Parts: sequence; C-alpha cells; structure tokens
Amino acid sequence: MEIDQILKCVDHTLLKQTAVFADVKKLLDEAERFHTASACISPTMLARAKAYKGNAVRLCTVIGFPNGCQSSKVKSFEIERAIEDGADELDAVIDLGALKEGNDRKILADLREWKGICKDRILKVIVEACLLTEEEKIRMCEIVTESGADYIKTSTGFSSGGATRADVALFAAHVGKNVRIKAAGGIATLEDAEAFLALGASRLGTIWNMRSWSATSAAFRAIRARTAGSA
Repeated sequence: MEIDQILKCVDHTLLKQTAVFADVKKLLDEAERFHTASACISPTMLARAKAYKGNAVRLCTVIGFPNGCQSSKVKSFEIERAIEDGADELDAVIDLGALKEGNDRKILADLREWKGICKDRILKVIVEACLLTEEEKIRMCEIVTESGADYIKTSTGFSSGGATRADVALFAAHVGKNVRIKAAGGIATLEDAEAFLALGASRLGTIWNMRSWSATSAAFRAIRARTAGSA
C-alpha cells in the first residue's frame, strides 16, 4: 500500500499533557504537508489551532478524555465548546462503568445526544477495548451502530493497551455498514498500519514521526523506479 494512501487515513495526534502550542504548530504543519486526515489535539489548543491554520487542516479533538468518567452533561458541553472552537471531528470516551453495569440504554442515549450536537461533524466513539470483554465489545458495536455515530474507536492510548488486530477484526464483523473503525494506540510501524487498514480500519490514531515517513516514502519510490528501469 502506498504510504501516501496510509497518511490520508491518519489522525496525526498530539495529546501529551505537557504539550505546548509550539508542539501543536509543528504537528499542524506536518498534517498539512503530508495531507493527513486530521490533526488530533487537546481541546485547549483548538481555538489557537483554528486561528493558525484556518481550514487548511481538519481539527480533531477528544471529549471525556481519557477515562470517560465525566457526567453526560459535561461531555455534551465539551462537545459544544469544541465545535465553537473549531473542531471538525470529535473522539468521545464512553461511560465504561455504565457498560460494565449493563446500562446500554444510558450509553445509547449519550451517543445519540452527542451525535445530535455534532450534526454533520464526525463523531468517533472511544470504547477502550483493552478493558472490555469480547461480549462487551460486540455490544458496543451494536450500540454505536444504533446511535448513528460515525466511528467506533479502539482506544485512548492512555490505558493498559492500544489497538489490536483481533479487536479491529471483531469490530469489522459486528458494526453496521455505516460505521467505520478507528484503530488507535500502539501503532508503531508501517506494517502495523497496513495490517489494521486491511482488517477494516479506515482511520489510524498515531504519533508517528512524519519526517521519517516522508523519507521512507521517497525510498520506496526510488526503489520502484530503479526496479522498473531494470525490467
């Protein structure tokens, strides 16, 4: 798979607690240069990011992050404020405790409310798969499908594990046709990226070094050119 195609599926991400706006500007410049799907940044950085890049880069942010323990009303307010500050895409963490208690109706109500606020903006539902049983993962596929949300997302990257190939394959088998999959957390190589995309993911949450990607891409193209010339 061409690296440029992979980059178009990447939410180029910087969510470190210690990140400053100079770090975010670098991320935004890379996202624009390499044509990533979006730049995923903390809510506090959105307004400045929008002022810096305008519409040149799609802005993604996180809601109820990373534990999902805020009240439903707080998360709804976070979404409203993020949209005011320029967010195009919103990655929201579910109430994991409600899922563990079997309160699927609450989660469904939350997701429907959030999607109602987002309207035509993209809503990705973070389920933190590393903390769920297989049965809970399948239930979340069904809930996300019923809610009208756009994506189910594997992980925050801040818990005990990130995306796994098994989870992406499971999601692909159980989500509805209108729900896409975002794999996030622990995607460290181009081989990982290709594997997740082949299994059914259409977005990747990463903190890869884009300069190394560019060098790799150039090297691949040079190898292909030499091979074609000698054929």
